[in-house]
Amino acid sequence: MRVLLVEDDDRVAEALVPALTRRGFHVDRQATGRGTLDRLGGVDVVLLDLGLPDMDGVTLCRAIRAASDVAIIVVSARGEIDDRILGLHAGADDYLVKPYDVGELVARVHAVRRRRGADPVGVGAVSTEVFETGDVRVDLGRHEVTVAGESVALSRKEFQVLALVMAAGGAVCTRERILAEVWGRTWSGANRTLDVHVATLRTKLGRPSLLETVRGVGYRLGQV
Repeated sequence: MRVLLVEDDDRVAEALVPALTRRGFHVDRQATGRGTLDRLGGVDVVLLDLGLPDMDGVTLCRAIRAASDVAIIVVSARGEIDDRILGLHAGADDYLVKPYDVGELVARVHAVRRRRGADPVGVGAVSTEVFETGDVRVDLGRHEVTVAGESVALSRKEFQVLALVMAAGGAVCTRERILAEVWGRTWSGANRTLDVHVATLRTKLGRPSLLETVRGVGYRLGQV
């Protein structure tokens, strides 16, 4: 997923760009409002700071929305309810107040994409796609998993976790993304719950190397 970060604060950008990159995003940074409209091509999500040095962020938000249907998430220190309402009325899909947790930002990015129908394996998505690796086959349309031609019974959440990792094709699926897509939220024991589901999947599939742990980040497709 390609993200355009419109942020004038170098310290914020220097922390956020690598954090998002580690989570599988391709991030471009724009330090000023002017020039942003010229960089929207191919962008999936704009992360927009409102406190820009050369123009009002709300005005820019309106201009982006007028020029493109790209998803916009405002990330701003302006936390008053009037500021949030103004940002959303200007065309933003979501509004996150600084300081924020990167995990929450990632979850909101995926939630916005899912609401727009842009996520191929979102919880509510309907798809006819089939993913295969080795002798493991995941049929999204039929909600069916087979291993060596034999059907494997999975719970709904187990199926969704497997589908997300398979669809990523070897790229890392972060814990934040999986929790946002499958459970729609996070909580104090969320990581443990995800680990249990992955362990159960490995046992049911009989392919323990299929879901590879990327320590501290998430899971990716391994060799069968």
